[in-house]
Amino acid sequence: MLLDSRSGSPWKVEFWRLSGFILAGLVLGALFGHLAWMLVLALSAYTGWQLRQLYRFHRWIQVGKRSEPPHASGVWGDLIYEQYRLYQRNRRRKKKIAKLLNRFHESSAAMPDATVILGSRFDIEWFNGAAISLLELESPRDIGRRVTNLLRHPEFVRYMYSGDYSDAVEFPRGPDERVMLSARIVPYGDKQFLLSVRDVTRLHMLESMRRDFVANVSHELRTPLTVIAGYLEALADEDTLEPEIRRSLRSMESQSVRMRRIIEDLLTLSRLETRDTAAMGQSPVSVPALIHGIEEEARMLIGERGQHLTLALDEGLWLRGANTELHSAFSNLVTNAIHYTPDGGTITVHWHEDDQGAHFQVRDTGIGIPPQHVHRLTERFYRVDSDRSRNSGGTGLGLAIVKHVLQRHGARLQIESTPGEGSTFSCHFGPDRIVRRGSEAARAEGAKEVSYESM
Repeated sequence: MLLDSRSGSPWKVEFWRLSGFILAGLVLGALFGHLAWMLVLALSAYTGWQLRQLYRFHRWIQVGKRSEPPHASGVWGDLIYEQYRLYQRNRRRKKKIAKLLNRFHESSAAMPDATVILGSRFDIEWFNGAAISLLELESPRDIGRRVTNLLRHPEFVRYMYSGDYSDAVEFPRGPDERVMLSARIVPYGDKQFLLSVRDVTRLHMLESMRRDFVANVSHELRTPLTVIAGYLEALADEDTLEPEIRRSLRSMESQSVRMRRIIEDLLTLSRLETRDTAAMGQSPVSVPALIHGIEEEARMLIGERGQHLTLALDEGLWLRGANTELHSAFSNLVTNAIHYTPDGGTITVHWHEDDQGAHFQVRDTGIGIPPQHVHRLTERFYRVDSDRSRNSGGTGLGLAIVKHVLQRHGARLQIESTPGEGSTFSCHFGPDRIVRRGSEAARAEGAKEVSYESM
């Protein structure tokens, strides 16, 4: 066992040991008459003893500290004691970490989702059993290989090297696209990554069936509904009808128009969901001209309500994208602002650019939206006030269309609202979408303001 000298100061022990060797040298020098030689001999003996302790300590370190620590006292005893204590502590810590790793491997192996541990260069360090069947990995062949060399779909590779892992990415496993995967990266530790992949083929099939059903039903309903609306309009124009019957026909005609609007919105959503984003038009779109067109449409809606519509536009700021889709999104936002702003209210449309990109903003002084409803506004058919939305002729699909259009353009929707004060809907587009057009004079003019007040 180790001789523990921790009850006193180890340096005091070492001091008295050195004093003992020197005293022995002095006594022997006095006895034999060679004081200097005896002092040298005593100091050499002390140095030899120190070297022996160093050799024993070195040998103990070399064998991995698996054996019992050597017997020592003084400074060497204190040094060996501290080293042995640290070794025991690290040993317990390693055992604890090993147990945690074993539990992690066991739990990961039991997960139905593929789990892959990646190094700093996306090289595979470990994967569970689900990764063998789902990602077709093989151990130990694929250990050390980059995951982007095995999963080569462009969407996955772009996601891996983007550095933005806030959302998951979906991609087909093979060229036949029969198996759809959803992958998510979680960075951890010292430049390590946890890749989690799950099979979402069934979800994609159900979503595809839902889209096809909605599109087919909407398409089939449109023709008979148009015929019904035509007959109702013709009947309501008859001069011989009684006023009560005429009011009933006008009400039926109004509801048929509303149903037709819902069908058109459903078809628009279906087209947005099924159309490939990569094949989307990327031609420059004159957003100021588009907004001026929406302004003309807004005049018909405002009518005699006394609302104020103000435009603040950067006339030289264009976007790269699809004209019809952007018109649909911006028109929905302006139309909603008109419907939910009381008579005499103000609606401001702002189109501008800053360091973050281009921004389309619609601000109104309407009824506002309670905070608990804001995050659900882009859901289909979701209404804060069903009765008010139905009376205003809304379909409950406008903001869902806006969300899908913005997603296809790499943009995002921001909603800010205060009940009783109004709402602000902002569409934020990245700098890569911006196109500058028009004369130098138009650019120098900056934001041009156009104001329209209903009569």
